Amino acid sequence: MTHALNFVWNPSEGIDLGFFMIRYYSLMFVIAFGLGWFLMKKIFERENESLDKLDSLFVWTVLATLAGARLGHVFFYDWEYFRNHILEIFLPFRFEPKFEFTGFQGLASHGAAIAIIIAMYYYSKKILKRPLLWILDRVVIPVASGAIFVRLGNFFNSEIIGHETTSSFGIRFLHDQFSKAEAVNATQIADPKDAYTAIATDPKFADLLAQVPAKHPTQLYEAFCYIFVFAILFFLYWKTNARLKSGLLFGLFLVLLFVVRFIVEFVKESQGGIEQELGLFSTGQWLSIPFIIIGLFFIIRAQRNPLAQS
Repeated sequence: MTHALNFVWNPSEGIDLGFFMIRYYSLMFVIAFGLGWFLMKKIFERENESLDKLDSLFVWTVLATLAGARLGHVFFYDWEYFRNHILEIFLPFRFEPKFEFTGFQGLASHGAAIAIIIAMYYYSKKILKRPLLWILDRVVIPVASGAIFVRLGNFFNSEIIGHETTSSFGIRFLHDQFSKAEAVNATQIADPKDAYTAIATDPKFADLLAQVPAKHPTQLYEAFCYIFVFAILFFLYWKTNARLKSGLLFGLFLVLLFVVRFIVEFVKESQGGIEQELGLFSTGQWLSIPFIIIGLFFIIRAQRNPLAQS
């Protein structure tokens, strides 16, 4: 097989302002939360809800997303490691084998979903003073849009990628194949950025480039599908009476988003976790099944009570 038709992905870390680096992954989160705030503002205005409550919703959602996604990764995917490195759950450092700054590597969308639902329960009771399903039916719209940008952030980070493929969809993730240290050692070029560029473009390092297999860009598959999840929810809220059917939009969100996740997992590299004990499906698929079932429950419930108010 030849790799000639497969795109080589060698992204920079971010936008270098000289005095500060805006990392693409962080930028995608900022866009996701910013767009989410704008969408909820429009929804609150339509529902004649006080915009004073919007700032609290924003803070609660951001904290729930980040904390839930982090804890979800820890407990669902890598508890065997973190059980012996408790401080690393809360601190962006690795202490063994040497002390180094790592950032918070590892965020799980299933954990984020659970945390957002819990946060919305308290928000609906303490601040909004409306039923839980009222806010869940609406907050899933910006959450669906945010999922698009989170997966784009994963793409920029060359993480959560798929199995090797011979299809024309395959992308050669240079940073996944070679760590910074490996790229520097292999090319004898001190700057990692220049080392990666040399591997990607310099014929002298063609043998190194040939070691980079084409893999499914599962982040892009998910991001593309989430566009449709968002569009469906957005359309139903603004153009139909779906918002009056308590739990319908929330249920649709769970079914659509986690069905996408379940399907894409078939071509995604293993992330570890409970799949080693349960077998058959990946960890992401096992975790998606309960969300799909819960979503179906709310869809059926909403159809049986078509005039129920959220």
